Amino acid sequence: MALDNSQKQKIKELLSDKIERKLKSYGRETTSMPFLARLIQDNEKIAAYSFIHSIATTLGMSIYEDVSVIIASENSDECFRNYGVGGAISKAQKAVIGNIIAKLRNGDRKADIEKERKEVLAASVHTGEFQKSGNIADFYMKRKGKEYYFEIKTVKPNIDVFEKSKTKLLEWVARRRLSVNVFLAFPYNPYHPKPYSRFTEVGMMDAPNDFLVGDEYWDFIGGKNTFRELLQTFDEVGKEFKEKLNKKFKDIARDKLDSF
Repeated sequence: MALDNSQKQKIKELLSDKIERKLKSYGRETTSMPFLARLIQDNEKIAAYSFIHSIATTLGMSIYEDVSVIIASENSDECFRNYGVGGAISKAQKAVIGNIIAKLRNGDRKADIEKERKEVLAASVHTGEFQKSGNIADFYMKRKGKEYYFEIKTVKPNIDVFEKSKTKLLEWVARRRLSVNVFLAFPYNPYHPKPYSRFTEVGMMDAPNDFLVGDEYWDFIGGKNTFRELLQTFDEVGKEFKEKLNKKFKDIARDKLDSF
């Protein structure tokens, strides 16, 4: 199962709405870029860069969370974005998690999410307290009685982000006190067609058991070929807005950036 026509339409409406809002509301904050203007020698290209960066910021990671809900809603018992995991974490659980993370970072153990889950669940839950930080999963779904929690991140994080994300995943297990499925997910692979490889990740994640990239993630929540059909849907929206975007670039470019 991949995307049906209803899902594709919802995704198109979501994207179209965000782009239309940006086209109406965008006003260039930066009015002078003297060095870049002299290097590039093309005001329209600079205007395009400025607007595209603004769209990317507006969409942020939230667009992937919204799209995930649209996709998973058809084949899951329930699904939500920005889902509160809840639950308490004990000192013993935090100590176990801290020890796991430290050994992974130092290369003293190999990432194995199944083993890590068992260690966290074996820790005492006595004197557990609610911890606000790390409580929210970017995306959650329940399918055939199984719970899945996802942290969706930008595709080139530093080692601290990997470490914090791994800690959060294990804390979700501690909070639920169940062997729930937890994942760090990236919406695409910036190194395609080569496999995802980043020095900051080395040793921290147990791919694909707690780390999904690009098609691995989208096909996991939506079924085979979901990623391919999702890209086609984005492409169709892009073609619909091509003329409007080009006009916007020209309009923005009328205000010169080389005023010095």
